[in-house]
Amino acid sequence: MSTEQERIAQFENMAAADPTNEMAHFSLGSAYLKAERPVEAAASFEECIRLNPDMSKAFELAGEAMVAAGWEDRAADVLTRGYELAAGRGDLQPQQGMGRLLEQLGRELPDVADLPTPEHAPSEGDFVCRQSGRAGTQLEKAPFRGPLGEWIAEHISAETWNTWIGQGTKVINELRLDLSRPEDAVAYDTHMCDFLDVPEELRPSLN
Repeated sequence: MSTEQERIAQFENMAAADPTNEMAHFSLGSAYLKAERPVEAAASFEECIRLNPDMSKAFELAGEAMVAAGWEDRAADVLTRGYELAAGRGDLQPQQGMGRLLEQLGRELPDVADLPTPEHAPSEGDFVCRQSGRAGTQLEKAPFRGPLGEWIAEHISAETWNTWIGQGTKVINELRLDLSRPEDAVAYDTHMCDFLDVPEELRPSLN
């Protein structure tokens, strides 16, 4: 079984063990999307959205999967709803991503000018989290040593990092990871990188 297939199987098991865990469906959708299985990815992201209708990143990736599957009308509907949600929440990065996909489909961007300014909307001089696009608190120091830890300190807010810590605990428990084992530590880091949207060149090797 390839590493890619193993990761998909892990996430399938997580989603089956706890069908209410929206991040299990989110991670499964991400794994399907990376494996070029857009139909299954779209279904996983739609389930994530059903469980957590405020997760704007799931709308973005659902739209991306639907575009890849050739479902342009469905993609446009999801992306339009997600764009409005992201604008209302101040999730700048997902909003921009959905805007690019809508333009790629030849659709007009929703008019969000009349929406109230979100509580977490970035202002000049704010630290903006790369994962959420929201204004947040910068971590005081890297959570661990090395280039990946430094990247997290430079790009991920404390609020997003704390959200990952909660999700990471679920990953450890549901996959029964022993972080003293190198392969389990790499599996944990891979899930973390998926959640934080870490660039490929900084991700741990599974070889």
